[in-house]
Order: sequence, then C-alpha cells, then structure tokens
Amino acid sequence: MKRFFSKQNRALLAELVRTDFKLRYQGSALGYAWSLLRPLLIFLILYIVFVKFLKFGTGIPHYPVYLLLGIVMWSFFTDMTTQSLGSIVARGDLIRKVRIPRWIIIVSSSMGALINFVLNLLVVLVFMIVNHVGFMGSAFWLPFIFLEVYLFALGLSLFLSAAFVKFRDIGYIWEVILQAAFYMTPIIYALSRITDVTLQKFLLLNPMAQAIQDARYEAITRQTLTVHHVFNGGWYEFLPLAFVVIVLGVGGFYFRKESRYFAENI
Repeated sequence: MKRFFSKQNRALLAELVRTDFKLRYQGSALGYAWSLLRPLLIFLILYIVFVKFLKFGTGIPHYPVYLLLGIVMWSFFTDMTTQSLGSIVARGDLIRKVRIPRWIIIVSSSMGALINFVLNLLVVLVFMIVNHVGFMGSAFWLPFIFLEVYLFALGLSLFLSAAFVKFRDIGYIWEVILQAAFYMTPIIYALSRITDVTLQKFLLLNPMAQAIQDARYEAITRQTLTVHHVFNGGWYEFLPLAFVVIVLGVGGFYFRKESRYFAENI
C-alpha cells in the first residue's frame, strides 16, 4: 500500500492529471467551461422534450433538480469509463519508454472525470437553492453513494482499458452498451412510473440505477423509490453493492494480468 502512495507515484499522478485535463480542452474556444456546459445542455434538451412536451416528472417534487442530479451522475460514469477506455493506448509511447505503474494511467483519467463531477455537483447545489429544495440531514450519505459510483466505474475502466489494448472493437461495443444502459436507468423517467415490481427490481440491480435513486432520495425528495423500498429490505438490497465489488475485483485482476503485455501489444 505504501508503494502505491509513494511520493514518486503521487507526483506522477498529479502531472498526468494536469496533462489530461489540459489536453482534453485544447483547441476549444470555451475550454474548461464545457465541463459545466455539456451536462447543462443535455439537461435542457431532455427537460424540454420529456417534461414540457411528454409531461414526464409529473407529481415528483423538484423534478428539474431530480433530473439534473441523475444526468450529472450518469455523465460522470460515462466520462470516466470512456476516457479511461483508451487511456493505455493513448499513453503507449510513455509505457514503452518509461517503467511506470500502469494503474496510475487509469486513475489519472478517472481524476479528470472526478474534477468535472465535483464542479457539476456545485451547479446542482445552485439549482437546489434556486428551487428551494430543503436540506436533508441524510445528505451526509451522498459521499458514500458517489464513492460507490466511482469504484464501479473504476472496475469497469480497468477491465475496458486492458481489453481495448487487444480488442479495439471494445470502444464501439461500449458506446452501444452505454446508450442502451441510459434508457434502462431511471434518469429521465421516475421508477414509480413502472408498475411491474419485478421489472423495478431488475432495473435496480444496476448499481448506477441504485446509486442515482439513493442520491435523489437522500438529497431531493423522499418520493423516490430506492432498492430498500422495492426489495422490502433484506439481503437482496445489497446485490448492487455486491456487483460493484465483483466488477472492481474482476477488473483489477484482469488489468494486472494483462498489464505486463501492454508495451508489446500497443
């Protein structure tokens, strides 16, 4: 553990994070502002289409904030996994020339997404204040929920980045999976609109659906179905957390196994 957090590794991680963050917005007229504008523009489009025209969110208190929080959490998950997916290949020259811990490259990519996520959460906080969303004491659970999302995305990032070195089609496959998962996750629609309890349970097995619903319940409105409500308590409600642990373990194991061959496969 001390080797992982050595002074040399911390310095290297900080430098990679700075470089990734600068390169991401290089040549952009608005630069870093896009980290805030992109989720807001997505929110605006979805709000106009699904709320104003299709009347989604009827009966849900503070639905604009409810929707924005879901979009911000989902954007963090997609940004982290898609950025990390190609990060090993993108750093191929560095890997071939310098002997560095491979995992630092994935963590540095995740840190860039995490910085954007924190900035976007500040925007959510402003929306909460403007919409007079009362502060709930249970909001102290939010950092733990966000940590769950980070660990889930980290496990997937480790697996995807290692697989991408060998199989470049992974990028296209993951893009399709994310598109399908977006609509299978209750981001736009409220889970309560689904009347089939079995389907509700199936959707909440997805750690992202479980985390988004839990965050909304703790921060915005109690009129949010969570895994605890749908499964009526019991050990079943821990299945999404167990899935996160499995994904993190499998991703870490596969990444470590393949990392020794990165230099020759890139």
